[in-house]
Amino acid sequence: MPLRSARSGKVSRDPVHHPLFARCYARISVRAETRMGMAGVRERLLAGLSGRVIEIGAGNGLNFAHYPGAVSEVVAIEPERVLRQLAVESALRSEVPVDVVPGAAEALPVKSEAFDAAVVSLVLCSVRDVPRALGEIRRVLRPGGEVRFFEHGRGGGRAMTLTQRALDRTLWPPLSGGCHVARDPVGALRDAGFELGPYRQVLMPEKGPRLPTSYCVLGTAWRPAPEEP
Repeated sequence: MPLRSARSGKVSRDPVHHPLFARCYARISVRAETRMGMAGVRERLLAGLSGRVIEIGAGNGLNFAHYPGAVSEVVAIEPERVLRQLAVESALRSEVPVDVVPGAAEALPVKSEAFDAAVVSLVLCSVRDVPRALGEIRRVLRPGGEVRFFEHGRGGGRAMTLTQRALDRTLWPPLSGGCHVARDPVGALRDAGFELGPYRQVLMPEKGPRLPTSYCVLGTAWRPAPEEP
């Protein structure tokens, strides 16, 4: 039976179906909150947000506990049913209103210019069509609206980049729910017409071996506001 959203009661088909990966990801992500410092990253990612926020690819809802009180509502889009059910449970514990709904990043089920901010957290690596997904984010943001992003992608020098590209062409996406390790999230945001704000490189884990998934970026971008006539 299709999952209903946490608040609206709407029903939709699942655009993504990776139940085995979803269960593995849910366990690993919870451990990463403390062991890899992800809880602190989430705090920095979401600090200072306010108004209506759309979160793309909410996963199991680990961001929900970190939204500041100035956020009036979070609409959390999650295409995978197992993760969405976990996100619904997290939404019910959240101190800010969260509505978890099915949907794909490439076709967001919300009105245009309806949100003050958008959050993408370890999402652009796995969407099927990055330019289309970013175009949708731009559509649903009000002019001047903010994007907060924490994404992993290519990095680490020539040898690591070659390794990442080889993984993307072979085993990694089918084993990891469609994830790619050699994408360029900052370049993709720039190409989609967003104005980049401050961003910085983050290694995950900060200490320990460098993995193909270790090279992350944390930052802010904006949908450009129209110029004054």
